[in-house]
Amino acid sequence: MKKRIKYTDEPISFELINDFLPPPEKLAVKEDNVRITITLSKRSVNFFKKYA
Repeated sequence: MKKRIKYTDEPISFELINDFLPPPEKLAVKEDNVRITITLSKRSVNFFKKYA
């Protein structure tokens, strides 16, 4: 059986700290993506799969 949690009305102590992480835009540089569509022969695809 699972143990039951027993809650009490004791005061909770906590300490506020300043944010220490930089904002998300400074964590990782977002690169621009370019979508392309190409048609390759099965031979070319198999070549790249072999060496990937």
